[in-house]
Amino acid sequence: MFTIEQLKAAHSKVKSGADFPTYIQEIKLLGVTHYVAYVGDGHIDYHGPNHYAVKVPPKYNPLPIADSPNYESFKDGLAAHQQGQTDFLTFIRMCAQFGIEKWAINIDTMTCTYFDQAGIEVLVEDIPH
Repeated sequence: MFTIEQLKAAHSKVKSGADFPTYIQEIKLLGVTHYVAYVGDGHIDYHGPNHYAVKVPPKYNPLPIADSPNYESFKDGLAAHQQGQTDFLTFIRMCAQFGIEKWAINIDTMTCTYFDQAGIEVLVEDIPH
């Protein structure tokens, strides 16, 4: 199964949202079935078959998540990031500013779901493949 080192190596290649589909394909080959990424500190919980799980520890100092989500501004920032206009840390700060607490990737369905602090789905997107 996959290791933290393999996951970090794959993630280190992501410079902008434009790199995301390639990253998903790479971790899929490693055996990842789904994961949840937390905006507040950057930790990620990766999952594989048979309840296999790897938890990547926090990557940065905690960021406050806005209490009042701004969905439209988030969608605009996400679109810019997906076009390669921002780096990953800028995207993370934008998520926090606009009230996004986490996102969940389902590799079987190739979807990414963004959630606010109340656990409400803000946006579900298909991942290009």
